[in-house]
Amino acid sequence: MTILRTEGLTYTYSAGTPFEKTAVDHVEINIEENTMIGVIGHTGSGKSTLIQHFNGLLQPTSGKVFLKEEDIWADKAKLQEVRFKVGLVFQYPEYQLFEETVEKDIAFGCKNMGLGKTEIRSRILETAEMLGIERNLLTRSPFSLSGGQKRRVAIAGVMAMRPEVLILDEPCAGLDPKGRNTMLHQIQHYQKKTHSTVLLVSHSMEDVAEFTEKLLVMNQAKVFCYEETKKVFRRAEELQSLGLKIPQIASVMSALRKKGYPLPEDLYTVEEAKQAILHLLRKGKNEC
Repeated sequence: MTILRTEGLTYTYSAGTPFEKTAVDHVEINIEENTMIGVIGHTGSGKSTLIQHFNGLLQPTSGKVFLKEEDIWADKAKLQEVRFKVGLVFQYPEYQLFEETVEKDIAFGCKNMGLGKTEIRSRILETAEMLGIERNLLTRSPFSLSGGQKRRVAIAGVMAMRPEVLILDEPCAGLDPKGRNTMLHQIQHYQKKTHSTVLLVSHSMEDVAEFTEKLLVMNQAKVFCYEETKKVFRRAEELQSLGLKIPQIASVMSALRKKGYPLPEDLYTVEEAKQAILHLLRKGKNEC
């Protein structure tokens, strides 16, 4: 079932000036509920501008955005309600921390929603657990935490509002490989537990290959494609023509196939490749 839909969505920066630039050009897309979706595209493709329309941070130059088939700009008085339902976490959200304690920072959005103290406390504890934020950290200043911990606290503040759609713009930027993997598994756990829709904006093909069900590919302000993740990566040559890459493990598997190893063509994650190679080794052993 569709939760977000755009109709002829267009956005032009500095319209009517010499600096005029169309960043989103007649985009029409249907975003399904209860789905983990990757959003990819080269720098300047329009993906960041597009996601800011989904919760009304930007108003379309023309066209419409629908949340559950309601035009989000039909009544500007309801925009705050839209932003509770569609949560947006910008890149490096830890720079927006400001409260005295971790608990207060996570609670900020919930308080704006008018929730009671008991419900807010429950959401804080549940969200902290999902993101691996230990309870003893809740009373500490967020500024005393490590970079990775600050990132989790900032994301928890939006997750605690339980938006129906959660949009994360490069949530793993700057994290080391271990922290990156942990963060993505925690986001995936959140999505499955809350049955929400999560849009993951990323430059990492490895991340979207492993953690998303569908991919939205932006190119030159337009939607290049919106399909199941595996189907998108099968279009390797087209992606490369857009300045994008397929996951590195897919290139390794391709090299092995050229050397004569009978490996499937649609292997895009390390785990898939591992299982395929183990299967091949077992098969060879049994034939000996």
